[in-house]
Amino acid sequence: QVQLVDSGGGLVQAGGSLRLSCAASGRTFSSPAMGWFRQAPAKGREFVAAISGSGDIYADSVKGRFTISRDNAKNTVYLQMNSLKPEDTALYYCAARWSKATMSPNDYPYWGQGTQVTVSS
Repeated sequence: QVQLVDSGGGLVQAGGSLRLSCAASGRTFSSPAMGWFRQAPAKGREFVAAISGSGDIYADSVKGRFTISRDNAKNTVYLQMNSLKPEDTALYYCAARWSKATMSPNDYPYWGQGTQVTVSS
């Protein structure tokens, strides 16, 4: 079992930055692939970024603006979000799976509770 707690969301103006954190506990942290997803009102859960031993992957909409990283010593994954846009407004979730990183939320059995990101224009 893996328990995930995400944090770091908030209200920011367009062009600003935020860093989300996802603290993991439970089963050994260094093995799982970790992903960030987001869900805006009346929309499905959307892939943002993921990281595993083979590297990291990003949605086209965030490439060049967002960076995913992990600190295994702290059992924490981060999502640095720069040049934020109003369309980035959503509830952001971190997720974990015991295999390579993928873009499908259905592949991830473990989820955080979500942290709200609101970008004003």
